[in-house]
Amino acid sequence: MDDWLRWKLLGKTLILPPAAPLLLALVGLAIMSRHPRRGRALAAFGVVALVLLSMPAVSTLLLRAVDRTPVLDPAATATAQAIVILGGGIRRGAPEYGGPTLSRLTLERVRYGARVARATRLPVLVSGGRFASGEPTEAAVMKAALEDEFGVPVRWVEDRSRNTHENARMSAALLTADGVARVVLVGHSFDLPRATAEFNAAGIATIPAPTGIADAGSDYRAIDFVPSAAGLQQSYYALYELYAEAWRRLSG
Repeated sequence: MDDWLRWKLLGKTLILPPAAPLLLALVGLAIMSRHPRRGRALAAFGVVALVLLSMPAVSTLLLRAVDRTPVLDPAATATAQAIVILGGGIRRGAPEYGGPTLSRLTLERVRYGARVARATRLPVLVSGGRFASGEPTEAAVMKAALEDEFGVPVRWVEDRSRNTHENARMSAALLTADGVARVVLVGHSFDLPRATAEFNAAGIATIPAPTGIADAGSDYRAIDFVPSAAGLQQSYYALYELYAEAWRRLSG
């Protein structure tokens, strides 16, 4: 893993939950002896923020704020020429598989991408590079799973990208070389707005095919207001996309 990726991972960890609200609370505690009111306020804010972000009701609202793309309409795929499945990481230590395998996010994307591929008979591109030397690329692991476990052939393998911007640019190079200009883009609902914008900027029109769509139901149960690890994870994804989209717009 190069230095750029290390700094990126560190920065992402520090500005997202649970680290960010915990750091605020710790700073508040550290300055409380000299600045009691300010310290208490900062500590309380950090704790309250962590509790709220851990509530499934709050995390669902955040996810819905990021994206409201509807379920893929099969009729919309009529003009598509290919399917692109975006990587979402690999699980490096998987002894039961004898080596690296799909992470949960990537597995969900691959499974849904296979479903779309079987329904449309469109050729498939998988996209995702290598984050550390000596390990397989995301694309290679995705291709193996699609072909060996889901029975879906993969035509293109984009295995050099390290982020969504590179996913789009490097996938576009492979696709345009074969005359493909419009694709069904498979990813999680929370990252499709940014991915769609990146692919459009790279010259590839997209038909979003989201998976992991946040429940739009308006009837909350009491359990939805109880903090949980799952709720915090969803808030993490939503806030990451909000920050990443802001950075994309600022950086042009």
